[in-house]
Amino acid sequence: MSQELRLIRRITLKLIPFLILLYLIAYVDRSAVGFAKLHMGADIGIGDAAYGLGAGLFFIGYFLMEIPSNLMLERFGARRWFARIMLTWGAITIGMAFVQGPHSFYVMRFLLGVAEAGFFPGVLYYITQWFPVRHRGKILGLFILSQPIAMMITGPVSGGLLGMEGVLGLHGWQWLFIVIGMPALLLTWPVLRYLPDGPQQVNWMDQREKDWLVGELEKDLQAYGQTRHGNPLHALKDKRVLLLALFYLPVTLSIYGLGLWLPTLIKQFGGSDLTTGFVSSVPYIFGILGLLIIPRSSDRLNDRYGHLAVLYVLGAIGLFASAWSTIPVLQLAALCLVAFSLFSCTAIFWTLPGRFFAGASAAAGIALINSVGNLGGYLGPFAIGALKEYTGNLASGLYFLSGVMVFGLCLTWVVYHLLERKYALNPNEYAASARSARHS
Repeated sequence: MSQELRLIRRITLKLIPFLILLYLIAYVDRSAVGFAKLHMGADIGIGDAAYGLGAGLFFIGYFLMEIPSNLMLERFGARRWFARIMLTWGAITIGMAFVQGPHSFYVMRFLLGVAEAGFFPGVLYYITQWFPVRHRGKILGLFILSQPIAMMITGPVSGGLLGMEGVLGLHGWQWLFIVIGMPALLLTWPVLRYLPDGPQQVNWMDQREKDWLVGELEKDLQAYGQTRHGNPLHALKDKRVLLLALFYLPVTLSIYGLGLWLPTLIKQFGGSDLTTGFVSSVPYIFGILGLLIIPRSSDRLNDRYGHLAVLYVLGAIGLFASAWSTIPVLQLAALCLVAFSLFSCTAIFWTLPGRFFAGASAAAGIALINSVGNLGGYLGPFAIGALKEYTGNLASGLYFLSGVMVFGLCLTWVVYHLLERKYALNPNEYAASARSARHS
């Protein structure tokens, strides 16, 4: 094994498992509401449309605070800022146990989005400070493993906690929010104590290794025409940022639209809450397989857009088949294909922004891309809830998501043509544009 691979492996082992754990907890906290909905709706009077609106309001708070949060990360450092995020999101998740009706549900979901804003894009930015571009597909695939793992855990755990109905006078869904909010609070101190702000702060890399890493990141800056705006907020006006934000929208809309309604869909198969929890975890096993296979293939072939196009096609087919079929086994198989595609899409997509931006510009640009893209987290659950209430059938929402994936397929060609192909044909012009932006 080369010295480069040994160093990359050491960095990966030192950072990625801990980051996976942190984001796993975040994802459990934001998605458990899908299981709480099975009972809290009847207990406090929340219908399908109200649930869809409340579930989606998380992403409005997320959208509004994403960019300020990532710029604060650049100012205060990953260690302190991630600890702040975890402390507030854990406390608000516990507070979700005490909502009294639709309005308090809306407020708490919005505040949870405000609290968690900046964590996921913050980690993406953090990764750009440790790994050269050529290694990021595999690394992002490993980090995003936390999403399907979280959903696998959420199902059985949520099903079990819903069974605590009446313990100490609380409903099962209240116990669900209380228990899943505690790990974020408990991990605040380890984050503050052990997470390094950057390569220069660690003692498990010697100075030669640190210098090599700085040099490789600088080579990426030149090779990909990366931009470092004099004012990082200028990244928010960069056409590449806005285009990538639009490109990310179909992925988030589909992931959250499906994920927050999946327990309701599985519940229609019949069975107890615990059975629903276990069956709901099955598609995410295939999401994990996709993340272990597809990003590595993308790195090896140095191909992002071809992989994305194939994944969008598979996702559209899976969503259409799950809506069209009335046989539970076939529906579940189609949903497994959807999970395989969507999570792999996420990992490959997030290799793209780091090709074009570095430094504080990357922090601001990644935050904008994620915040605009995550509006899909509002639109997806809300649209499916509204369609279900209007038609009386979840299939209409799945057909809608299938169309969204087709839209993503079309955007793949547009983004490739406007960014990558243009750069390949005019590298000098592209690099000159990037140099100009660095002084703006």
